[in-house]
Amino acid sequence: MLLMNRTEAYGLQAKLFRGLSDESRLAILEALREGPLPVGRIVEVTGLSQSNTSNHLRCLNDCGLVSAEQRGRFVHYRLSDERIEALLRMADDLLAEVGRRIYACTNYAGSSKPDVSLAREPAQRQRRR
Repeated sequence: MLLMNRTEAYGLQAKLFRGLSDESRLAILEALREGPLPVGRIVEVTGLSQSNTSNHLRCLNDCGLVSAEQRGRFVHYRLSDERIEALLRMADDLLAEVGRRIYACTNYAGSSKPDVSLAREPAQRQRRR
């Protein structure tokens, strides 16, 4: 990690997690867990609008969480580091165990409450692999 004091390091970690806390950006990262995708396919998988997807991809690219590669007429995006997929997998594993408590938590209320069945999704995802 960069040379910094603890306060700066905590601030940088918080900034990373704020970036991951946006539902649209997280949906894009989840879509990219399976491998590189062009913008049009990301739009299909996430259900986000083209402009919303492009804006979030620009943000994720600027912050170094995804990278872009021109392939003919299309730009394909991918996770920039395999540890991002590992971080998302660890989040799945954690949610499998404490998801119901997080769902019930009112301290970190988001824009919408997730479906309780999401706590079972990581196991289903692992079976697909």
